Amino acid sequence: MSHITAPQLLQKKSLRQRICALTCYDATFAQLIDQHTAVDFVLVGDSLGMVIKGEPTTLNVDVNEIVYHTRAVSRSTKRVHVVADMPFLSYQINDEETLKNAGLLMKAGAHSVKLEGGVTIQNRVRRLVDVGIPVMGHIGLTPQSVHALGGFRVQGKTSVEKQRLLDDAFALQDAGAFAVVIECTPEDVAKEITEKLQIPTIGIGAGKYCDGQILVLYDFLDLNSEFRPKFVKQFFNGTAAIAGACQAYVDEVQQGTFPGPEHTYHF
Repeated sequence: MSHITAPQLLQKKSLRQRICALTCYDATFAQLIDQHTAVDFVLVGDSLGMVIKGEPTTLNVDVNEIVYHTRAVSRSTKRVHVVADMPFLSYQINDEETLKNAGLLMKAGAHSVKLEGGVTIQNRVRRLVDVGIPVMGHIGLTPQSVHALGGFRVQGKTSVEKQRLLDDAFALQDAGAFAVVIECTPEDVAKEITEKLQIPTIGIGAGKYCDGQILVLYDFLDLNSEFRPKFVKQFFNGTAAIAGACQAYVDEVQQGTFPGPEHTYHF
């Protein structure tokens, strides 16, 4: 079995096959997703800053942290395509830094990298593609620009914002990106972008007309009861299930029923 490639993901658009993706940060979930689901790609996202590190934004994640988690995920997968996020200031400085950092992620086991932005990073994307590194774009709500955007809010609600998203999407396509994530935009705007692009769009909070969907793993498993954005459907009641299991463990330890004879070694 071989990993799904960037060209294969690109081809899914012309074949009208929907792409399904999840974020992933560790070996245990990576192996489970790889072996027991039909997920097409996993993203080692800088969202780990929030769901793993407990940060309020993604801005404090650095390349070494993405490298660490990419290694863990790539070691445990044989089928899914592994995308690694390029975190804040890993590609905004200059071409040399961009190439070096993208190279570190590829050496860690990524099959492609993801960058936030459009027109402003077009040349950086083209440079990566020119040296053989597949690139996924990311437009709309770009979390690394949360302060410039005025918070985590929907993008593309005005004619000016809509045109900017279209310009960004075409800039990424022209630079050679094989796909683009569209985050938190009105459904009709994402639909128009999807229809006009030749590369697949991956939606998160962008409606059903994108060529694929991605969710943060911990969000759709409902592992954070305090964070439930509108665009996330909870497919598993993780908070209640895991908390219940932990409390059952506590109860049995306190009652002296665990460990039982079947869990105990004898001389």
